[in-house]
Amino acid sequence: MFKQNKKIYQTTDTLIGQGSSAEGKLECDANLRIEGNFQGEIHCAGDVIVGETGEAISNIIAANVIVAGKVSGDISTQGRLTITKNGKIVGNVHVNNLIILEGGVLNGSSKMENAPTPVPNIKEKNKKEVQSEAG
Repeated sequence: MFKQNKKIYQTTDTLIGQGSSAEGKLECDANLRIEGNFQGEIHCAGDVIVGETGEAISNIIAANVIVAGKVSGDISTQGRLTITKNGKIVGNVHVNNLIILEGGVLNGSSKMENAPTPVPNIKEKNKKEVQSEAG
């Protein structure tokens, strides 16, 4: 009767704001936006946006990625990688779709496939690891 719109990740749920910095391994099931600085690994089941003031020294695995700032590291996505006019990536990318707007920079290799390996659900992965460690 009622049509349900099931787009799960419509908003930014995690924000590293301008003037902030963080490092380590970040795992999230929802969207992530970086306007500050992040150094480490990012595994995100949602979308990752590196804003114009954002800088990530990181390997990123996510559903979709938009780079308007700077990323030093490899990016793997089952969906689309968009590099805006101010975006810069120094690293290799493995994507389904690649969009580079005029002025955007990709210094590295790109590999495109129709169906890359899907991003695992972080909660399920952690649950399996805990069960295997428990014996």
